[in-house]
Amino acid sequence: MFSHIMVGANDVQAAKVFYDAVLGAMGNEPGVVDEKGRCFYFTSSGIFAISKPIDGEPAGHGNGSTIGFAADSPEMADAWHAAGLANGGTTCEDAPGIRESGLGKLYLAYLRDPSGNKICALHRVA
Repeated sequence: MFSHIMVGANDVQAAKVFYDAVLGAMGNEPGVVDEKGRCFYFTSSGIFAISKPIDGEPAGHGNGSTIGFAADSPEMADAWHAAGLANGGTTCEDAPGIRESGLGKLYLAYLRDPSGNKICALHRVA
């Protein structure tokens, strides 16, 4: 359904350090910075990117917006969360753990990146 997701960052290098860590905890390669200073993470399921806003205004997070990254296991989600905290992220929502919902049991871990974007690692529990 999605080809790519791009978030704004006021400091792309700080965001790259953060996302290299959290996405690296999920087995992804470090981001690649292009000639325009944007950072891209290429995967078989899509592209995640970081960029300064092209309108020159400060980057801001979308209130009510969350970007979810698929985790292969609860342990991977925990490693993702720990890597984020160690690299400029802040915890938000409840502590990582299982949540019951109409979608079944989900293991969720939430963070805010250095620019305030809300992200989540999600593992569907069988």
